[in-house]
Amino acid sequence: MITSPALPGTMDIPWTDLDRRAVATIRALAMDAVQKAGNGHPGTAMSLAPAAYLLFQRFLRQDPADPAWLGRDRFVLSCGHSSLTLYIQLFLSGYGLTLDDLKSFRTYGSLTPGHPEHGHTVGVETTTGPLGQGVATAVGMAMATRYQRGLLDPNAPWGLSPFDHHIWVYASDGDLEEGVSGEASSLAGLQRLGNLTIVWDDNHISIEGNTAVAFNEDVVARYEAYGWAVHRVGMAPDGDVDIMGLARALESARTEQDRPTFIAMRTVIAWPAPNVQNTGKAHGAALGADEVAATKVALGLDPAQDFQVEADVLAHARSVMGRGADIHADWTSSYDAWRVAHPDRADLLDRLLARQLPEGLAKAVPSFEPGTSIATRAASGKVINAIASVMPEFWGGSADLAESNNTSIEGGLSFLPAGTPIKDASPYGRILHFGIREHAMGAVLNGIALEGLTRPFGGTFLVFSDYMRGSVRLAALMQTSVVYVWTHDSVGLGEDGPTHQPIETLWALRALPGLAIVRPCDGNETAQAWLEILRRGTPTGLILSRQGIPVLDRAVVASADLVSRGAYTLIDATVAPLRAILIATGSEVSVALKARDLLEAQGIGTRVVSAPCLEWFGEQDDAYRDCVLPSDVPVRVSVEAGATLGWWRYVGQGGATIGIDHFGASADGALLLEAFGITPEAVANAARSCLDRT
Repeated sequence: MITSPALPGTMDIPWTDLDRRAVATIRALAMDAVQKAGNGHPGTAMSLAPAAYLLFQRFLRQDPADPAWLGRDRFVLSCGHSSLTLYIQLFLSGYGLTLDDLKSFRTYGSLTPGHPEHGHTVGVETTTGPLGQGVATAVGMAMATRYQRGLLDPNAPWGLSPFDHHIWVYASDGDLEEGVSGEASSLAGLQRLGNLTIVWDDNHISIEGNTAVAFNEDVVARYEAYGWAVHRVGMAPDGDVDIMGLARALESARTEQDRPTFIAMRTVIAWPAPNVQNTGKAHGAALGADEVAATKVALGLDPAQDFQVEADVLAHARSVMGRGADIHADWTSSYDAWRVAHPDRADLLDRLLARQLPEGLAKAVPSFEPGTSIATRAASGKVINAIASVMPEFWGGSADLAESNNTSIEGGLSFLPAGTPIKDASPYGRILHFGIREHAMGAVLNGIALEGLTRPFGGTFLVFSDYMRGSVRLAALMQTSVVYVWTHDSVGLGEDGPTHQPIETLWALRALPGLAIVRPCDGNETAQAWLEILRRGTPTGLILSRQGIPVLDRAVVASADLVSRGAYTLIDATVAPLRAILIATGSEVSVALKARDLLEAQGIGTRVVSAPCLEWFGEQDDAYRDCVLPSDVPVRVSVEAGATLGWWRYVGQGGATIGIDHFGASADGALLLEAFGITPEAVANAARSCLDRT
C-alpha cells in the first residue's frame, strides 16, 4: 500500500522547534515579498503558513525532484491571490524556486507572478485567481483520477493502485462565496469523491472587511448537505492555527473512501501582526515597514533582516525531498509490477503519456452522403461515437442537454459512484452528467484535462457559454485540451426565441486569445473538424447547428480535409475574372453557395470561402491567406447569422457584411433567417452593391 509520511504529534514525527521556526520564516517571507513588491496579499499567506507547511511536509505525496511524477498528489491553491502560500512551499520543498524568485514577486518575467500560473512555474497544478475556480477544477481532477483508474487498474483495492492519489485544495471565504464552487461541490458530493479534500481558511475577512456584510450561512452545514465528510478545526489558545487538530482532520480525510472531505479551519488573517491582524487592510496591501518589523519581533525574528532563511530551517524543510524520493521509489515498485501484470494497459498508458492519438482514428470517423441533410449537432454525435470506439480516453457529457447536444456515448455507461441506483451507472463510466451547472462543467473539464491522461468534452447551447466563460477563459490561458460542444448556434434554432438565440456570442468567444472557434458547414466538415481538434489538443469551441444543413458534394467543391487550414476556397469562380468573394461559416455556407449561383448567372466571377475557424486561418502563412483572400479582390461579403463586428477585418473597406446585429424572435428558424436577411438574394445584392461602389 502506498502511504504518505507520518503525522506530527500522532505518529513518529513531532512538531519541533524547527517546524515552528519554519512557519515563522514563511510568515516573514510573505510580508517581505509583498513589502518589496509594494503590493500583494500578505494576510492570507501569513494565516495559512502553518497549514501549508503541515500539508507539504507531512501529507502531500510529492517528489520535488520530479514535479510531473504520475503518482503525485495534486495541490490546488484556490485562493490564488495568496500565491505566496504556494511559492514559499515550492521554495522550501526544493522545487527549484529560489530566494531571488521570492524577491522578484509580482515583477515582469518572474517565476512568481501575482497569481499562480500553470505552465509558468514548476509545481503549479492549475492557474488560479478567479475565485472558486480552483475548487471546481479540483473536482475535475478527482473525477479524472477515478476514470483513469478505471482505464488502467480497475480491479485493484482502494489505496493499492499506483494510480490512486489525492487532490488537496486550500480555499478562502471568497472561493466559497462564488457560485462555481457551490455547483462543483454539489457535484463532488454526488460523485462521492473520497480522494478530494478542501481546507477552508475561515478567517472572516475580505477586501471590504468582515465577510458578515455579505456571507453568513453555515458553510459546514452546507457541505454536510452536499454529502461531504466535514470537520471543524478551531484556533490554538494564542490565536494561531490548531496544528494538531488540523493534522487529525487531514489524516481522517486521507483515509476517507466514500466522501470528499471539507475542513473548516478557523484562522486570524495576518496573525500575529500586532495592529493589522483580523482587518481588511491585511488582505490586499503591504503591511508597511513598521508593522513588518513589529511582526518579526512577535515571531522571534530579527526585524532588521529581510528575506531571512536560516540554514538549519531550510535544511529541515528540504528533508521532504528525501522523504519524497523514498515514497516515489516505493510507488515505482508497485508501478513496475502493474506494468508486468497488465502489458496491454501499460501500452495504453504509454500512448496517453505521449499524447498520441490511436491508430485508425481517421478511418473510424464517418463520412456523410452528398445531397442529404443533417444538423451538424447530429453529425457531431455520430463522430463522437466513432471516436469513442477507438479512443478510450475520450469521454464527456453535457449540462443536462445530452439529447439536444448529441453528446452521449452509446453504451458508455454513466459516470456515477458505485452503488448508485440508476440504470447503466458505473464508477468508471464515460458519460458525464454535469446537471444544469455550466460554469462548474467548464472548470471540471479543465481539471480533467490537467490530470493529463484523458480527453474531455462538454456540451450546452452556445448562448449558455456565457454562463461558463470564466472557466473557458482559464482553459485558454492554460491551453487545456478541452472541447466545448456548443449547439443551437444561431436564430436558426427557431421558436425558443431571443433568450436562446446567440447573436454576439461568436465574436465574444473569438476575442479570447488561445481559444479556437470552429463552425463547420456540413457533416463532413464536422468530422474533419473533430479530427483536427484532437490532433491539436488545445481548447476549442465546436459550434453546431440545430437545423439540418445540406451535405456538400466534395466532388464538386473542395475537400473537407482543408478544415485544418481554418478557411479555404470551397468553390472558385467559373467566370473570369474573379470579382467577388463570399466568406461564410456554418449553415450560412449553403446560403453563400446559392448567392454565388445568382452572381455567376449574371457574369460576375464569384468565389465562396468556407471559414470554419478564423483562428486556424490566422496561423497560416501570408502566401496561403493571400491565395484564399487575394488582396486585389476588394469585393468581399461575409455571411454569418450573428453579429458582424469582427468581419470587417476580413472584408475590408470595399466589402460588406451580412449578419444580425440585434436580438432574434420566437418563430420558425427558416422564417427568421428570411426575415433578418440571411438569404442568397441579400448576399448577392450586397456583392453587387460593393461592385457598384468600386
